[in-house]
Amino acid sequence: MRASVVGQITRGTTGTNRLRRVDRWIARHPALRGAEDPLVIDLGFGASAVTTLELYARLARTRPDVVVRGLEIDPDRVARAHEQLHRAPAAAREHVSFALGGFEVPTPAGRRPAIIRAMNVLRQYDERDVAPAWARMCDRLTPGGVLVEGTCDEIGRVATWAEVGADAVPRSLTISLRLTGLASPAIAAERLPKALIHRNVPGERIHAFLTGLETEWNRAAAVAPFGPVHRWRTALGALSDAGWPLLGRSRWRLGEVGVAWDAVAPA
Repeated sequence: MRASVVGQITRGTTGTNRLRRVDRWIARHPALRGAEDPLVIDLGFGASAVTTLELYARLARTRPDVVVRGLEIDPDRVARAHEQLHRAPAAAREHVSFALGGFEVPTPAGRRPAIIRAMNVLRQYDERDVAPAWARMCDRLTPGGVLVEGTCDEIGRVATWAEVGADAVPRSLTISLRLTGLASPAIAAERLPKALIHRNVPGERIHAFLTGLETEWNRAAAVAPFGPVHRWRTALGALSDAGWPLLGRSRWRLGEVGVAWDAVAPA
């Protein structure tokens, strides 16, 4: 079994509420809400089961029948997660499981997941490894399923992720920030997905996008007395007016913005 696992052991850093931003985004995604089989994979859950259990709790509010399976390539982490699951509420014990696995995404009875969440995994790989990993994971998705791959800071106040379709083609980049106390949205550059983090240099689209976002945030300082949410929405409105294909307008109030992948893809 171990020889068939695809991937390498990463640091496994995790923490309570670290992935709350991406979890809430997934909970509203049509791929979950409309799934015939609401199987969700948490790939690379890390040294603790906590974020997998939190993922289940948040998604169950939308889909009470959701099934979440945490995968890790470190057998010790899987064993520890099983111990934590035994102490979890009964609903979690019924709907959550843990197993050894990597980018090959093993599932019970060959089921195909509607969602694969792979946060803070590829950050520790080389950029050249991203496309093959995406292709391998997406090959396991059900038609209409999505891969959500990205990274965040240690306490979940800065997060970014790519949405990748079952055809392994990326669709969008989402940036999600805690607006209270935010000095500059450019802080997202430190937590970009691996496919983009080394591209934040002049001449690249992601650099132009983050520069534009920071510029509009600074220009919106005049409305800062009305609160950080108003300032953020003002900045995003100006960015949209400038021609950037922004997504998820209804979620701007949460400190979140999506942008079409083609607008930020590596040049």
